[in-house]
Amino acid sequence: FDNIETLEQGINLMEQIDDALYANNDHRYFRSGTGKHMRHILDHYLSFLNARNGRINYDTRRRDRRLERERVYAIAAAREIIGRLRKFGDEQQNIDAAVQVNSNRGDQRGEGAAWSASTRQRELQFLLSHTVHHYALIALTLRIQGVEPPESFGVAPSTLRFETAQTSG
Repeated sequence: FDNIETLEQGINLMEQIDDALYANNDHRYFRSGTGKHMRHILDHYLSFLNARNGRINYDTRRRDRRLERERVYAIAAAREIIGRLRKFGDEQQNIDAAVQVNSNRGDQRGEGAAWSASTRQRELQFLLSHTVHHYALIALTLRIQGVEPPESFGVAPSTLRFETAQTSG
């Protein structure tokens, strides 16, 4: 489950940096530091996992500010999401189920939103890609601050597998 492995990468990174670095958004080159990106990622997973009646609305995220300011709180939330994803993935019908997804129109309650057909598997693919791209931004912001994240952080699992196959073959 690439989503789980990728979220675990985020936990590992959060465990390696301090609270000040995690919450830092005050830099001339960026307004969203590690904490804001992690909150955004986790909010998307929670929107997916908390969907009601087969409708996922990423625009009505909770936007829990504690996730962007409190590293330990964010780590706990990521672990909870991983646990829920593990249970979710145990049943194939959960993965294959059809869903409706908001296409970024309407108000915060979802009124006036345009809904598009999707599946839970497709949304997990979206969440993985979304997470990896935000990780790449996190890696950049950390490098600007003089911190070198793991080389694989912000790189898609498929790219890592390809690179491993190239070096071992």
